[in-house]
Amino acid sequence: MSEEDTAIEKGILAELDREASDYLKARNNNNERPTNALTRYQDAEISRILNAFKLDAYAILDLKPGVPESDIKLQFRRKSLLIHPDKTKNPQAPDAFDRLKKAQGVLMDEKARTRLDEAIADARMLLIREKKWTVDNPELTSEEFAVEWREKTKFVLIESELRRRKQVKAQMAEEGREKRKADEEVEARKRKRENEVAWEETRDQRINSWRDFKKGEGKRKKKKAKPLG
Repeated sequence: MSEEDTAIEKGILAELDREASDYLKARNNNNERPTNALTRYQDAEISRILNAFKLDAYAILDLKPGVPESDIKLQFRRKSLLIHPDKTKNPQAPDAFDRLKKAQGVLMDEKARTRLDEAIADARMLLIREKKWTVDNPELTSEEFAVEWREKTKFVLIESELRRRKQVKAQMAEEGREKRKADEEVEARKRKRENEVAWEETRDQRINSWRDFKKGEGKRKKKKAKPLG
């Protein structure tokens, strides 16, 4: 780790300590020891991550949509230092960290992030249309709208995921049909080759049988022939 990275990490840890203290102050627990304060803050964050909507990577990382990549990296680092399984004894820490890491992966993937951004934008437009508002309506900046927007985003993401799963299922079914068709064609060609080989292998036998038949037929004709006079 470089000196710059070490300095950044120390700064983040100091910030997390302050946040932990603020977290307890908000709950009127000023007399609690700092170590306990951090533990409770870690537990609260782990719970928040696990309760966040799984399809919304922004929600899992506690970020607003549209933030720059640098903010995503920094936020992931902050959250990682807080809830990493090596930093806490909370048994749910591994699951929370895994979800956090996957969320970061989504937001760092251009295509995946674009799909998520489009779903969030679609949710906003759906709400505006439902309410028959214009895009400059002042209510769009209200906390009430923000709550509705998050709920509508869940709906859009769920619908999108259901469509994706149906497409995958249909694709798998089509691939299954194509595979069965290909297997049947392979089996048909195999049977044809086997029949051709069998036909060739019995060629001499068929010829000999035909010759024997012709010979027998000639003898029968001779027996039936009547003498002259």
